[in-house]
Amino acid sequence: MIILNREQFDRTKNFLPEMILTAELAEKLERLKNYLRELKSVAVAFSGGVDSTFLLKVAHDTLADKAIALTAASVFVPRSELEAAENFCRQEKIRQIIFAADVLSVEGVAKNPVDRCYLCKRALFENFLRLAEEKILVEGSNVDDTKDYRPGMRALTELEIKSPLREADLSKSEIRELSRTMNLSTADKPSMACLASRIPYGETLTEQKLSQVEAAEEFLRSLSFGQLRVRVHGNLARIEVLPEDFARLINFRGRLVEKFKSLGFDYVTLDLQGYRVGSMNLGLKGAQSS
Repeated sequence: MIILNREQFDRTKNFLPEMILTAELAEKLERLKNYLRELKSVAVAFSGGVDSTFLLKVAHDTLADKAIALTAASVFVPRSELEAAENFCRQEKIRQIIFAADVLSVEGVAKNPVDRCYLCKRALFENFLRLAEEKILVEGSNVDDTKDYRPGMRALTELEIKSPLREADLSKSEIRELSRTMNLSTADKPSMACLASRIPYGETLTEQKLSQVEAAEEFLRSLSFGQLRVRVHGNLARIEVLPEDFARLINFRGRLVEKFKSLGFDYVTLDLQGYRVGSMNLGLKGAQSS
């Protein structure tokens, strides 16, 4: 691997292979590895997303069999994501423990309050701690995750869960860049979030509603849309895609309406603001919605 300082990198970045890193980013990667070495043995809370995949890969490369993966299977997680997480661990020969998490039975979660993420994450990570087998439990939040309304972060603090990517001061874009140098298929994977985030706070969560969202989003992905959300407002589906995908989405108008109506939606709309993080947080005082 070739390492350049920032001035050298900026001058030649349009002509460089992706395996070349800036000195700053290489230092952050080494900081991450050293942090993991100090922990000696870790259990990674692994969802199969960009961040947790990168963290698990570095942890396993650094600690070998002293790094394992813990994955929760629940109605909040699309089945395609669970399958991707299983495939990654199988390919990398990483020991993975999957447990069935009945998140809707966690007290308060089904009522979908504004701190739903806290209630859910607290319950999930209490289970992860029990499964960690005396290993140090770590998770994949990055420094950007402090910029949006994320009540689940409070659960991590209370349970004293380690966050190596934040300790290494890594942002989402830097994690993607490092993932490319490691040839991880998740490097350019669209960001994901739990399916409950598609339903307004205060509206009761049910398996039926969550399955409806999952099926709608899987249909859009089958049409090769990448970054997207289907937000649900009663019997109305509000589709968020990137603005550059608006025209192509309209080309599928007939198929979209037919499919979404078959899933139980009476109204199908395109959000003209496009995909954005935390759009369900707009009504929350003090919550950021970048």
